Amino acid sequence: MSNRIMLTTVAIGVWLVLFASPTYAQTKTITGETHVVTGTVEAIEAASRVVTIKGSDGIYHEISVPEDTKQFSQIKVGDTITARYYENIVLRLKKPGEPSQDTASGGLTPTTGTKPGGTAASQRTITATIDAIDPDIPSIKFKGPNGWEYSSRVEDRQALAKVKVGDKVDITWTTAVLVSFESPKK
Repeated sequence: MSNRIMLTTVAIGVWLVLFASPTYAQTKTITGETHVVTGTVEAIEAASRVVTIKGSDGIYHEISVPEDTKQFSQIKVGDTITARYYENIVLRLKKPGEPSQDTASGGLTPTTGTKPGGTAASQRTITATIDAIDPDIPSIKFKGPNGWEYSSRVEDRQALAKVKVGDKVDITWTTAVLVSFESPKK
């Protein structure tokens, strides 16, 4: 969640610079960084399907492997696990009267081969309303569905002056993680 908050902060700042004029239905994609994490399988608890991984930083993490992972029994102590995480945000200034969004979807695509792995992806879109603007700080506050609130400093005061309380924006977060296991080299 902290990566999402950090990326959202960047996205809101970019959004204000790019869409500061009241030209509605403009879209901007803010591509996030790809993070790669590797570790070694140190322990496997088959009954609870929990795998203990020692990260490259020396910290141990327990990972629950879903029941529908067909090749769980192929994971062995000493295997290397690699996870690649990607995230981006798409922001779209809405036209007045356009319906609000609050959707979520996701999916899992398993890999083929002898070791488990696959790609999990999810996408969430909400419509947020600019709830407050403070030109003195300068900052902006958004409110969305299910009690979602977000506020952030804004560096470009001129851009902030061009949006108003009540403007709506669709915010779409897309995340994907690719997980793979590899047997130790002999």
